[in-house]
Formats: sequence, structure tokens, C-alpha cells
Amino acid sequence: MMRKALIAYFSAGGVTKRAAKSLAEAGGAGLYEIRPAVPYTKEDLNWMDKKSRSTLEMNDPSSRPALADTDADISGCEVIFLGFPIWWYTAPTIIKTFLEAYDFTGKVIVPFATSGGSGLGDTVRTLQEVVPGAEVVEGKMLNGRIDAAELKIWADRFCV
Repeated sequence: MMRKALIAYFSAGGVTKRAAKSLAEAGGAGLYEIRPAVPYTKEDLNWMDKKSRSTLEMNDPSSRPALADTDADISGCEVIFLGFPIWWYTAPTIIKTFLEAYDFTGKVIVPFATSGGSGLGDTVRTLQEVVPGAEVVEGKMLNGRIDAAELKIWADRFCV
């Protein structure tokens, strides 16, 4: 029996969105975009600027950027694939906002990320602290060309 899954993702520049769509197609899962109430501009994402919005958020452990909505239908889902770009070696703070907005008790959360160079780092531990009632498992980097057959095999590990 297949466990019902949802692909929830945040994408700042479109790379994670493409990975999420590929995963949804490969796994036959629903897709939900985590959107900030105030969209990020190119200037907001300039990690070289110590005063840019993303830098300030990532330097503040209590930062929780507001969501545009909380319409994700997770009620019947047992597995949530959670996608995001890696910022400062971890998930952007909006991911914590998303996780705190819903009850993930008893669900399996599978992170997937995109990055120009770094891996998932301590993301699993960090996310597990935010949703202690869920099981956050080791995820996967989905950079570059993504083989659909490989992606299906990976996704099925969590959904079958």
C-alpha cells in the first residue's frame, strides 16, 4: 500500500521548484509551494550583504518570516517531502515557520535541498528540534539533472 505523500517546497530562485516538480512527477505526489508573505527580492537574497534580508534572518535563530498562506493539506499525508535551497549550510528560516504552522505529529518528513556547493549539514537535527512529534529522516540533495527513474526509486523508499 502506498503512503500518501505531499511535496512542500520553498524556492527563492526557481531551482528548488524544478526539483520539487520532478519529484512530484516521479512519485505521483501532490505539490505545495511554501511562499513568504513578502516575496524575496534579488537584493534580499544577496548573501554578500551583511544587511540583506536573508542574512539578517539566518543570523537570528528566532526569525520566522511570515507565510503567504497556510493552505497545505497535510491531513491525509503520512510523508512530507520538504524542499528548500540551502542557506548558510541549513534550511532557510521560513522552513521553520512552515513546520511550526502545522501539526506534523506521526508524520515522516524527508528533506530535499538544492545548493550551489554545500550539503545538508545539520539540517535534519535542526528540523527535528522544530517538529519533535515527527520523524525527520536523512534527505537528499537534488542538484543538476535529475534522473526520473532514480528519483522514483528514492521517493518510493518512503511511500511504500
